[in-house]
Amino acid sequence: MASGFFAILDDIGALMDDVSVAAKVATRKTAGILGDDLAVNAEKATGFLSSRELPVLWAITKGSLLNKIIIVPIALLLNAFFSSAITWVLILGGVYLAFEGVEKIVEYFFHHPKAAQAVVVENETNAADAEKTKVRSAVTTDFILSVEIVIIALGSVTDASLPIQIITVSVVAILATIGVYGIVALIVRMDDAGYKLMKSADNKGILSTLGSILVKALPIIIKILGVVGTIALILVSGGIFEHNIPYFHHVLPNLPLLVKEFGLGLVAGLIAVAFVEGIKKAVKLVKA
Repeated sequence: MASGFFAILDDIGALMDDVSVAAKVATRKTAGILGDDLAVNAEKATGFLSSRELPVLWAITKGSLLNKIIIVPIALLLNAFFSSAITWVLILGGVYLAFEGVEKIVEYFFHHPKAAQAVVVENETNAADAEKTKVRSAVTTDFILSVEIVIIALGSVTDASLPIQIITVSVVAILATIGVYGIVALIVRMDDAGYKLMKSADNKGILSTLGSILVKALPIIIKILGVVGTIALILVSGGIFEHNIPYFHHVLPNLPLLVKEFGLGLVAGLIAVAFVEGIKKAVKLVKA
């Protein structure tokens, strides 16, 4: 009886060793997309009132966890019974990411902001709706990025047994959520931390200087993350097209990979934005 119990423990220990090794490999392979995920979600989690930053971030985090609860079993089932569907899911997700990235660029260059007073009234009136819309957008983008993370993690353990696949992909998914949104939480609360340092040091000494740096650095970091997040969306989408569509994988082989991926994402995004705008105009004409 005792020997059987210890044999089970030994099997569990061996399984955990295999999972540990597989998780390290999967985490290394998803490091790039996790960096993009961080940049994109940090940009989406900012721009709220200070009192709403953490509640909004928690709402996005819960959405991210729900995304992964949905994605992980579906990815495992598709990998087992219909592996070719994974490629199509990735490509559709890539189109969405390209659309979102290019849409931001188009809005930046061609969108004319309203008068300051009108914007204030709109924000006061529709703050709750605007918050829900931004959370929804963040969760949708997270879903696409989560698909990419889960698929890459799963691809690193395709030769392993099913239990190792399940545990490894689940571990990577959980670590991705906790790691990304934990860092985002630290970023969005930088100014509050800086203000507390300044207050505790009575605006004197090294702590006060450090606090002042944190407060002044946050707007700069947010602007940088906005640019990096937009570029990341286009690069991730281009990477999806380059790796999953054979024609794009072999075309222009001498072109630097980053340039190629950005170009693919940019072109796909422009086409997607033009298509969506065309649909909107057609709907307006029909209603008119």
